[in-house]
Amino acid sequence: MSDGRLPELADIEAPLADAELEASYSCTRVRVLRKQFEREGMSVTPQTKFNYAWGLVKSHRKAEQVRGVRLLTELCRNSPQRQREGLYYLALGHYKLGNYHNARECVDQLLDLEPHNGQAKALRSLIERKVTRDGVLGFAIVGSLVAAASIVAAQLLRRKE
Repeated sequence: MSDGRLPELADIEAPLADAELEASYSCTRVRVLRKQFEREGMSVTPQTKFNYAWGLVKSHRKAEQVRGVRLLTELCRNSPQRQREGLYYLALGHYKLGNYHNARECVDQLLDLEPHNGQAKALRSLIERKVTRDGVLGFAIVGSLVAAASIVAAQLLRRKE
């Protein structure tokens, strides 16, 4: 980002184009990014790798998202100058894949580097809300299953009497 700002949180869900053009445009966009990435070969620049990785993460295909997260991980590891953006986008990628623990680790690393980064704080909050909501939902499902099993067991015991 040339102005030093990271993307807004809504950007993770935003397609690479308008909804009606999304399928063909996003495939074309990812194809263009992939060609550039492949053309640069062994001397791929961090910017090209970043662009391709982000295009993959924004895809609606899980396999592409996973590949994008892998590329962003490499970028964070091998390009310290891209650490700030890399960690943020990597956190978004993990979030999109449902890897909330990994997303939290990435955003926490970013907050260690920039404790007052409002966008990182907002992402951390979003991750925490999602984890809490999923946890509550999980408990509700388990509770419902236990209640249903108890009802069935009670019915079976009554039939034996």
